[in-house]
Amino acid sequence: MAWSSLTSADAEPGWQAIALPSAGELQLRAGRRSPDNAEAVLVCFPSAKLAAADKLPEGQGFAVERADPEGSGELWLALTRKSAGSAELFASMACDVIGALDDSVAAGSDEGKLLRVFIGRVGAWQEFMRKGSQALSPDAEIGLIGELTLLRAIIEAGVAPATAIESWVGPLDGIQDFEIGAGALEVKATLSAAGFPARIGSLEQLDDSTRQPLFVAGARLRQAESGQNLPGFVEAMRQAIKGDGEAERLLSERLLAAGYIDSHSDRYPRKFEQAGMRVVEVAANFPRMTSGTVPAGIMKAMYEIDLDKAPGDNVGAKGALKKLGAI
Repeated sequence: MAWSSLTSADAEPGWQAIALPSAGELQLRAGRRSPDNAEAVLVCFPSAKLAAADKLPEGQGFAVERADPEGSGELWLALTRKSAGSAELFASMACDVIGALDDSVAAGSDEGKLLRVFIGRVGAWQEFMRKGSQALSPDAEIGLIGELTLLRAIIEAGVAPATAIESWVGPLDGIQDFEIGAGALEVKATLSAAGFPARIGSLEQLDDSTRQPLFVAGARLRQAESGQNLPGFVEAMRQAIKGDGEAERLLSERLLAAGYIDSHSDRYPRKFEQAGMRVVEVAANFPRMTSGTVPAGIMKAMYEIDLDKAPGDNVGAKGALKKLGAI
């Protein structure tokens, strides 16, 4: 309604804006920028500072830019829709970002934390849009359930929820899914009842030369009407961390970055139940290809292994976390 009541088609650069209910100490405005008449949400961080070299999120139909609609010299950031961006998706994004600020204000966050929440949430939307802003593919759906299953196991083993979720870097294009303690955990999930086919996306994914120890967790799922669909796994995770504001914020950001959004929940009708998890260390005899083991000249590779044939004892999530120094 605020955007529809504004027009900013002036030839001179500038802003027209309407005040919105504030988020704690932060002033909020719905605005349009001239001369391109772009919709925006403007947020004032009155005492925060950003270095001139600090990079702000941009791309996938939107941009975050510095603004000063009142000429006060305070730090105003404008989340602005580009002409190629979807108006409906941008409205959902704007509401979600402001909602995240409101939640953080309610949790007692200071202004510096609120600035990090704003930029982090916009960055998560950037990842979501970069990945297509469509429902996840069937393979990606299975993969996300596998990652949520291990995340739940990590928390149940004794890692603080916020720490566990922060270690979940797979949605942020981390080389492995979890960077935790001294090393890492990579998750693979399958519906296969015979064998455990696992696709390895790069020469780096099973390379333990930079982070040690490295473990692979194989989550076996099976379809069953008595099981849960992907939104059910998400809701169970939310309930497990309910009341921990920082964990809730991080989970929302990671889910977005992974390509999951609640409005797509009806697109995941399949139900699954867990049929076991095997966690093994990537040791010298583990079947893998790395930059140090392939012939000179090979720069990239994707390949598939059978995790059922990978040697090593099943140490479980707890055993892996102990060796990683996370518990």
